[in-house]
Amino acid sequence: MNEGLSKEKLTDKTLLITGGTGSFGQTVLKNFLDFPLKEIRIFSRDEKKQDDLRRRYQSKKIKFFIGDVRDRSSVDSAMSGVDYVFHSAALKQVPSCEYFPLEAVKTNVLGTNNVLESAIYHGVSRVICLSTDKAVYPINAMGMSKGLMEKTVISKSRALDDNKTVVCATRYGNVMASRGSVIPFFIDQIRRNVPITLTDPAMTRFMMKLDDAVDLVLFAFKNARNGDIFVQKAPASTVADIADGIKTLFNVPDHPVKIIGTRHGEKLYETLITREEMVKAEDLGRYYRICSDSRDLNYSDYFDSGEKVITQAGDYHSHNTERLPLDKLVAKLKSLPEIQSDLKEFGII
Repeated sequence: MNEGLSKEKLTDKTLLITGGTGSFGQTVLKNFLDFPLKEIRIFSRDEKKQDDLRRRYQSKKIKFFIGDVRDRSSVDSAMSGVDYVFHSAALKQVPSCEYFPLEAVKTNVLGTNNVLESAIYHGVSRVICLSTDKAVYPINAMGMSKGLMEKTVISKSRALDDNKTVVCATRYGNVMASRGSVIPFFIDQIRRNVPITLTDPAMTRFMMKLDDAVDLVLFAFKNARNGDIFVQKAPASTVADIADGIKTLFNVPDHPVKIIGTRHGEKLYETLITREEMVKAEDLGRYYRICSDSRDLNYSDYFDSGEKVITQAGDYHSHNTERLPLDKLVAKLKSLPEIQSDLKEFGII
């Protein structure tokens, strides 16, 4: 966990996690239970998962709220008395959003707007909204809706005082072994003894652990100014190497692989920072801070003169970041609790 977040800053405070029954929300909950928070509020639509968490932790510190970010009144009921918000509620599945784009807009854009307006109204100190690399140069509805979510965060931030409510965003790449990602998909194909299906072997993706995503949010919590977007530097791997790494871990070197071609809505590589953003990004070591866009509707300054430095800049994407060699990728995969659970099932560890 990020060492910069002091326990004193959270003493007797109330934290709200929207989408709190998802992978990210559950990881935050697990990490924060030992902190001296007065209350952790889990806000989501999933009553079954809420009941599972209630039974697992049996902690009076955790309060559960059934609701939907699309419904401002349910957000308000959970927001009253809150000090900090981690906003992770979203529609994330690319195919689902592609077929139902307005549903993605209702949750990812309008839902975020509800969370921000409610937080501002109730005087919340910090709101950190989770975004994705798919928001950058988006080619699918999920990415487009997340891009609009970021624009909503920046728009709201312009009218805010850093000494009152601060809203910002974090943007991260593929979370390894998260629900719906390619790693559990490949493992399931091995389990069912069917070929591993690859789209394009040369396709690259950023590789982050869920704990890395949490650390990024905690860093933003400590360092954010209004409208900032934070990005963690991350290594990447090809899809072919991920498949080879899984085969190595599960001792099935001869398991067949089938190339099926790129699916609709997929990119060859993912971008975390555009060249326009790199110009105003601060390199903070492990992280980048993309400083808030301060432009307004006085467009003449931007029509009459350009910025040569943008022309000379480059994107930060999964094709030009550090590429994990196979042995390091295997070690990274093996360290994941989800993978360890599967390895035990297979009798390998």
